[in-house]
Amino acid sequence: MGVDGNANMIPAGRINLDEPRWDQSTYMGRAKHFFVTTNPLNLLCTSDELEKSKDIVTRYKKGDNIPGATEDDIWRAKNVYDSAFHPDTGEKMLLIGRMSAQVPCNMAITGSMLTFYKTTPAVVFWQWVNQSFNAIVNYSNRSGDSPITIPQLGTSYVLATGGALATALGLNSLVKKAPALVGRFVPFAAVAAANCINIPLMRMKEVNEGIPVVDENGNRIGDSKVAAKTGIGAVTFSRIMMASPGMIFPPIIMNHLEKKGFLRRYPMAGAPLQIILCGLCLTFATPMCCALFPQKSSISVSSLEPEIQERVKQLPNPPQVLYYNKGL
Repeated sequence: MGVDGNANMIPAGRINLDEPRWDQSTYMGRAKHFFVTTNPLNLLCTSDELEKSKDIVTRYKKGDNIPGATEDDIWRAKNVYDSAFHPDTGEKMLLIGRMSAQVPCNMAITGSMLTFYKTTPAVVFWQWVNQSFNAIVNYSNRSGDSPITIPQLGTSYVLATGGALATALGLNSLVKKAPALVGRFVPFAAVAAANCINIPLMRMKEVNEGIPVVDENGNRIGDSKVAAKTGIGAVTFSRIMMASPGMIFPPIIMNHLEKKGFLRRYPMAGAPLQIILCGLCLTFATPMCCALFPQKSSISVSSLEPEIQERVKQLPNPPQVLYYNKGL
């Protein structure tokens, strides 16, 4: 039973816009989808273009015909819509909270963290900037339709920033006598630690109340805490892996250039070069790591809460798996 089993309910000749264009049961299909969704060029779409895409997608899903629109036009509208609107709530996300903003924003922030990692004021400032950005991204791409409260948002933000700073400053003090390359990896350790704090805390409401689980036709069966925890774990792992290439390869390259004397001859080239290297890594790492797990993830009914299992048993044709949006 595949995740796009509801495609058989779509009238012949019409596109199923409830699913991405490519098969999400395969990694390559998911990667193609996220290369489109995370495309930074989507940020250039005007409000009118976004609303037009939303209108096309909404009308098409209702069964309306779109005069003059080709299949590619429909898919283009769908891709633009997915890049800017939350899949569960339908709300337009903040510009920097969208997945299409991940590459340009992260390349600037990550490059700066990797460049200015030696002094305490620089570490404090850039870790604060990074966690502020992460808080917006995590809020914008939360799973389910349950709102995040201001106290929860504040608690997550403060603890994640504190965790990142404690990790970065603590490790900086420990690696002062270590090889220079070791010190360059401190920002990555701080980012990984912060992700392990920030994402679960930001989505604690989902852990406490559960997220919607649906059958293959989109019928809501209930809210599951088990699915929430599974989804949060997958997102946390994906975010750490997403940051890895841009925070591992550039330091190795920059350390080599430093040994060769390049950075001494051209000290002003350090930050721009590091940002460009991060951008190259993130251009591929962002969609490829988003694709590690299906956004519409499946979970065995037997793994869910007893009350949901009982509800499923009462259905005419009880499914073996249910689906949920794990978030990004």
